[in-house]
Amino acid sequence: MNRALFLDRDGTLIVDKVYLSDPDGVELIAGAREGLVRARQLGYFIFLFTNQSGIGRGLFKIEDTQRVNARMEQLLALAAPVFDGICVAPEGPDDPPVYRKPSPRYILETVAAHSLDPGECWMVGDSAADMRAAFAAGIRAAAVRTGRVPPESLPEVAQGKVPVFADFGSFAATLR
Repeated sequence: MNRALFLDRDGTLIVDKVYLSDPDGVELIAGAREGLVRARQLGYFIFLFTNQSGIGRGLFKIEDTQRVNARMEQLLALAAPVFDGICVAPEGPDDPPVYRKPSPRYILETVAAHSLDPGECWMVGDSAADMRAAFAAGIRAAAVRTGRVPPESLPEVAQGKVPVFADFGSFAATLR
C-alpha cells in the first residue's frame, strides 16, 4: 500500500458543530462509514487530520477532542483502528502554525514515514485550509458539500483545481 486519504473531521466525517467538545454531540455525516469501508477495501491508508483551535483558545482540552474522536469511531462501527494515524492540530489561528492546516507538515511527515506515493494521496475536506494543505504537500485535494462553507466559495474550487463531491461517500465511490 502506497496510497492514502487524509480526511478532515468536522464537516467531512461528522457534522461541524463549531468547537465540538462533547461526545454526545457527534453526528456522522451520511456516507462517511460507507466511504471508509470502500477506501479500506481498496487498500488505502486512512489518516484523520483535524484542526482543533478550541484547544489553543482554551475552550476545551485535548482529552475532550480524543473523546469526540472515540465517539465518532464508535458510531462508525468499523474494525479498530479506524484510522492509521490521527493528527489533532491544537493551535489557535494566532499561534505559530505547526500542524494547523494549511500547514502540510502532518501530510509530509506521514508520506515519508509510510513511503506513500504523493500522486496516490488525497486530502478530503470542506475548507480552504484543507485544500491548501494538500497543495502545499503535493497531493490531490477534493472538497465535500457537507461543511459550513459552500465549496464554490473556495478559490481552489472556483479555479477548477479541486473536484467537488456531495459527501465523503460520493468521493470514495470514485476511487479505484
